[in-house]
Amino acid sequence: MVPSADVLGRLSNALGLDASTAQEVRDLLVAVEAAPHVAETHIGAALDTVVRSARLVRSFQCVVLPAMLQSAEYARYVFGSAPDATPEGVGHAVADRVERQSLLYEPGRESVFVLTEGVLRTWPGSPALMLAQLDRLLAVESLSTVRLGVIPWRQVVPVMPRHGFTLCDTEAVVVETFRGEHVLDDPTAVAAYEDTFRRFEEAAIFGSDVRELLLQVMKDFRGLDGPATQ
Repeated sequence: MVPSADVLGRLSNALGLDASTAQEVRDLLVAVEAAPHVAETHIGAALDTVVRSARLVRSFQCVVLPAMLQSAEYARYVFGSAPDATPEGVGHAVADRVERQSLLYEPGRESVFVLTEGVLRTWPGSPALMLAQLDRLLAVESLSTVRLGVIPWRQVVPVMPRHGFTLCDTEAVVVETFRGEHVLDDPTAVAAYEDTFRRFEEAAIFGSDVRELLLQVMKDFRGLDGPATQ
């Protein structure tokens, strides 16, 4: 799932990265490819470097929480689910992911996240892990640089969700699958994803409504005794 040089090159061009930043991205890709034993735990690391240059990031997710919102323990399960994950590699990847989340606090940068309620109720680990994760979402939701929306399960979706995606400014969209990241920079394709995101955003609740929903989900998790068993 390490992105190809072609993928990174097209995204760098779409975002108008300067020569120095583009070279940094290429160097990171070379480093990841040279360390296959930890490559899987660096999924998205090179793309994250490119996303740093986007001033507006809009992400829709219907299965897993966006990387920028994941707690350390949640991210540990995400990286640990890779077939060839190692404890050392997972630890490094989690640390890198948490460090990159500082972008959420930068003035002049805007992040908009829209999730389905199913994302909040799809949980690894234990109820305690999800309680900590949901508490983090409450904290992030209060940031002036972040808009967090959730489409409640009672709400009819305007489009059947097929996969998550992230829009970088208005120049490119990144789609992550089990096999890797795919970048679309064709203006027509990007415009179509922008329209799809807008429709999901219009169906979502924000502000006090989303906080109320998060608190309700937390209450539900407190009612669970422990990890699910067969």
